[in-house]
Amino acid sequence: MTILFDTPRLQMRHFTPDDAEAVLAFSGPEVTRYTGDDGAIQNLDDARRVIREIWQAEYQRHGYARYALVHKADQRVIGFCGLKYEPHLEGADIGYRMLPEYWGQGLGREAAEAALRYGQQVLGLDPIYAEVVEQNRASRRIIEGLGMVWLCQFEDAGETVHRYRTPA
Repeated sequence: MTILFDTPRLQMRHFTPDDAEAVLAFSGPEVTRYTGDDGAIQNLDDARRVIREIWQAEYQRHGYARYALVHKADQRVIGFCGLKYEPHLEGADIGYRMLPEYWGQGLGREAAEAALRYGQQVLGLDPIYAEVVEQNRASRRIIEGLGMVWLCQFEDAGETVHRYRTPA
């Protein structure tokens, strides 16, 4: 399995059907409460469908998508990080999520920083966007810590969403 990018504590690679159990594990309500897709993955069949019909299809269509986030210390897929083409942005959106037991350790920042660098330097994407629900303060801190620039805020499905982009 090809490692796309490597950080001190994490590796990122393409998802495979063998990752379905991990995808189901990091798709619970605590993890997805701010993502807009809460409840989309209810079982292993749903997880396999997302891997095949979304992520693997986007690797082929756009050359990038969300990547399996592997914690090096235990070789466990703990979430995802990566870029996704968003038609409403006409560009790439950075996103990430991981199992709650890995929160608060700086792993989200480490992964997002590597994904942003990969998107810019390897894939040549510019700008890269991020959209974060206002209440998700931890994610907003990560995005702002990466040096992304606030563009605007808007309402979506009753939530205030902040849009950021990489600096011009």
